[in-house]
Amino acid sequence: MTAVGHDTLNTRSTLQVGGRTIAYYSIAKAAEQLGDVARLPFSMKVLLENLLRFEDGATVTIDDLKAMVQWLTDRTSEREIQYRPARVLMQDFTGVPCVVDLAAMRDAMNTLGGDAQKINPLVPVHLVIDHSVMVDEFGTPQAFQDNVEIEYQRNMERYEFLRWGSKALDNFKVVPPGTGICHQVNLEHIAQSVWVSKGPDGSEVAYPDTCVGTDSHTTMVNGLGVLGWGVGGIEAEAAMLGQPVSMLIPEVVGFKLTGTLAEGITATDLVLTVTQMLRAKGVVGRFVEFYGPGLDSLNLADRATIANMAPEYGATCGFFPVDQATLNYMRLTGREEDQIELVEAYAKAQGLWRDANLPDPVFTDTLALDMSTVQPSLAGPKRPQDKVLLSNVDDNFNNELVTGYKKTGEADARVAVEGGDFEVGHGDVVIAAITSCTNTSNPSVLVAAGLVARKARQLGLKPKPWVKTSLAPGSQVVTDYLTKSKLQDDLDAMGFNLVGYGCTTCIGNSGPLPAPISKAINEHDLVAASVLSGNRNFEGRVSPDVRANFLASPPLVVAYALKGTVREDLTTEPIGETEDGKKVFLKDIWPTNHEISDMITSVIDSEMYRTRYANVFEGDRKWRGITIEGSDTYGWNDASTYVQNPPYFAGMGMTPNAVADIVDARPLAILGDSITTDHISPAGSIKADSPAGRYLQEHGVAKSDFNSYGARRGNHEVMMRGTFANIRIRNEMVPGVEGGMTRYVPTGDTLAIYDAAMQYKDAGTPLVVVAGKEYGTGSSRDWAAKGTTLLGVRAVIAESFERIHRSNLVGMGVLPLQFPEGVDRKTLKLDGSETFSISAVASLRPRQMVQVTLKRADGSEETFEARCRIDTVNELEYFLNGGILPYVLRKLAA
Repeated sequence: MTAVGHDTLNTRSTLQVGGRTIAYYSIAKAAEQLGDVARLPFSMKVLLENLLRFEDGATVTIDDLKAMVQWLTDRTSEREIQYRPARVLMQDFTGVPCVVDLAAMRDAMNTLGGDAQKINPLVPVHLVIDHSVMVDEFGTPQAFQDNVEIEYQRNMERYEFLRWGSKALDNFKVVPPGTGICHQVNLEHIAQSVWVSKGPDGSEVAYPDTCVGTDSHTTMVNGLGVLGWGVGGIEAEAAMLGQPVSMLIPEVVGFKLTGTLAEGITATDLVLTVTQMLRAKGVVGRFVEFYGPGLDSLNLADRATIANMAPEYGATCGFFPVDQATLNYMRLTGREEDQIELVEAYAKAQGLWRDANLPDPVFTDTLALDMSTVQPSLAGPKRPQDKVLLSNVDDNFNNELVTGYKKTGEADARVAVEGGDFEVGHGDVVIAAITSCTNTSNPSVLVAAGLVARKARQLGLKPKPWVKTSLAPGSQVVTDYLTKSKLQDDLDAMGFNLVGYGCTTCIGNSGPLPAPISKAINEHDLVAASVLSGNRNFEGRVSPDVRANFLASPPLVVAYALKGTVREDLTTEPIGETEDGKKVFLKDIWPTNHEISDMITSVIDSEMYRTRYANVFEGDRKWRGITIEGSDTYGWNDASTYVQNPPYFAGMGMTPNAVADIVDARPLAILGDSITTDHISPAGSIKADSPAGRYLQEHGVAKSDFNSYGARRGNHEVMMRGTFANIRIRNEMVPGVEGGMTRYVPTGDTLAIYDAAMQYKDAGTPLVVVAGKEYGTGSSRDWAAKGTTLLGVRAVIAESFERIHRSNLVGMGVLPLQFPEGVDRKTLKLDGSETFSISAVASLRPRQMVQVTLKRADGSEETFEARCRIDTVNELEYFLNGGILPYVLRKLAA
């Protein structure tokens, strides 16, 4: 990405680094003309540099720059800016539908008489295939190879399609399956902290490495001083095609860290504590930036762990500035010395270098944590922000068993497992998974897990027979250091054999439980538990058989596999017994900080990273064996159940039609608080009797080959049937019913939400969705918005929205409306028999109040006002064009 020619402020300067002369846009020179910005938060300085580089008097103006300076006084701003990230990161679940959309746009461009080659990424795009591997096989030395084999069998259509994309599209690179998780690959290899590209005059221009990603946990790279966050796939496509990210200048919450972690405390314990604190603070739509003397004791992997979970604490990003720890990590991970030298020189020249002697930045608001007070923690059983101390997990679950899961009188019941010599009961841990980008990027917690396994093995302990164990690292380097230390042997002995390099259990790819265990759970309605080192534990996500899910550090995952239950206190009750009957406690197998650091020092070196990433885009024999014709447009296969041409551009002309008013819309669903994108567009397994399952069977797909919703995101027919189909969603229109059902008002019948939506569509009836607080939390799933619009939903009326999903709704032409304070579905006494009307939709303005007319079944009417949550002028343009993709397509075709 290069600067535009216009430079009113004349801020261009040069750096001499390693014999090279490199241009950059100087924040110091801007300050001379605009005012002192030294105490802007570091994350805001990155935004300021972006505006300086693209200041052209049109998309970026002097007034935008002045607003950034004024922020130091007001600490908040209502000004909209146009931000242009340097690159885009994708994973395959969101990447496949993105490439589907680009392929469809190429077809549509031809139809409009334009040049299909204009539909091409203008910035570097990296897609890492990490979401497809499932834990079908586990606990054996062959598990990894077997799972890879199954992965290719299931996903060959998708992989052929991605191979086409890598050939047909410029600036588009694919990291093949079996390499690692996108965020870890980004952190360890792709991210550069400072990016360099050629300017129009051929000179080299340096600027901060920034990115947006089609996965919420893109924020992990914030730990490396790279400003990045998750967006929906539709926003990412627009960024790829040269459209700026339209955003309000954010508020920035400073999180001051002091002290150091106590003996035996992990980075996972720290991040769960931080997540709980920031959720309680309220940081949705805000930047969070970490500062304070505590940063000096946090290595980069620990910082990345904290940055990773920004979606869980609700922030846009969780930023750590560049400092010596950044350079140390770049050196460890095999980056070139001239790049490291550039990062240091550039950061210091731009005031982007953190130094312990600098005054604290100015923030909108602050909070603080003394890290020495952090205690061993988990989060669960339903949300990542629900921290529970390790010593309270048993009480927490036992209470939830009665009050939440309504298991009174039979809480201690245990049932025999067919073909086994053991029983299972409520609270038994049936999945123990070392998984996810949050923790498998961090050597300290993985080595700790290996040491727990080693000590347990030496004492003769074994996991309980009902526990499905798995290890899915985010990088092949993890295998190198676990193998070199021989800790992998100890993990293997505990059943934590390598199952794949990918997200696995954290995104619902936990695979099936052994059939007898699944049968016992479902026939007796047991509340089984999982313990995973992930970042998400929403209902219905991890496994359809598991209702209580706890996030924990990798060493605690091993410990819970040994214990086998969350109903006893792991800190005071024995974790197992030796062969001679001696009780073993958690403290007996827990490693010291010194043991962990010594092991890391002795087994990890930069050569591991250099070797593993030398040919990162080549892939294994299977990947290299996929051959496909190169062509400008994709040859759609009508018989494919994985990839289909979506209908977004059908009948589209160069001039958008006027957006119609919403008249007598029926509610498709009335939902409560904290409805996640997992509820709206579920990942995980597809039920045979669901609309999506029926569709697949009608198209000749056997149940064993259903794969997951995530893997089928390239087929809109599957995904629209899966929208609102989560097994745990509760629609208040059908009280007492769990799952994706609704009441079809004209007949009073209870139908699957998809089936009802299609009947409404046939009748020409528009739809709305009504919801409570924090609508759309969780993953940055554009399908949650795509499915919503394909079902015929014109508006979503909620008490509050999570950032990414609100933006995605607008990007798909769905109107987000926010109830005013004191008005909600309960005060309005909604039961689903009402209709909703909204007029003057075509003349909306950003954030205006609009009048909603509510007509009840008895014919009475009332009105209430709701806030239009189209937040910016750019977003309004997208909405009036029917979405962001038609807007971009028309612009490029013109």
